[in-house]
Order: sequence, then structure tokens, then C-alpha cells
Amino acid sequence: METTATVLVGLVAALHAYILILEMFLWEKKPGRELSGFDADMARATAPLAANQGLYNGFLAAGLVWGLIAGDPTGFRVQVFFLACVVVAGLYGGLTANRRILIAQALPGALALGAVLLAR
Repeated sequence: METTATVLVGLVAALHAYILILEMFLWEKKPGRELSGFDADMARATAPLAANQGLYNGFLAAGLVWGLIAGDPTGFRVQVFFLACVVVAGLYGGLTANRRILIAQALPGALALGAVLLAR
């Protein structure tokens, strides 16, 4: 179960690093516009907001990587904290912005959190 937990945490970290790239650097390009569904004008107008969101996703990714490389008990605690943040952010985004966020962010975070807790 420990290996499964490590892999899932790594995948959630990679997902958030990918979201950082989309929101900070590709928001006005095809991949970012496909994600948001915005036309070029709306993408340009919302780019600063998206970049800010991307930065926060980068912090989540960095925290999860920290949790993976830190020794216990710190590593375990950091993973639990940042995965809980991912789940809360995913639930909030899914309820207020787009339901797809529940599947894309909250579910992977919850699965990884469950695996981390079970591996303990």
C-alpha cells in the first residue's frame, strides 16, 4: 500500500504541476483555451487571474513533492495536509466553478489521501 500511496501522491503532484503550466503559461494558447472554454478576448482578460490560480497549484505540487521526499513523521504529515488542501480546493471549485473539477482534482486528491492514510 505504501508504493500505491507514493505513486498516487506523485500523480497528484504532477497533475498540479501540469495545471500550473496551463494556467500560467498556456492560458491564452490552445491548451489553456480548451481547458477554460474561453475565446481569445476572454482568455486575455482573465490571464492574470489564471496565472494566480496556477501559482497556487504550483504550491500544492511543491508541497506534495516535499511530503514525498521528507522523512517521517514530517513527510506523512505534509502529504496529509497538502492532499487535504487539494480535496478542499477541488470540492470548492467543483461546487462554485465547474463540476469537472470534482473529478479532475477532488477525486484524485481523495484517492491519494485515502491511500496515504491506509499505508500508515
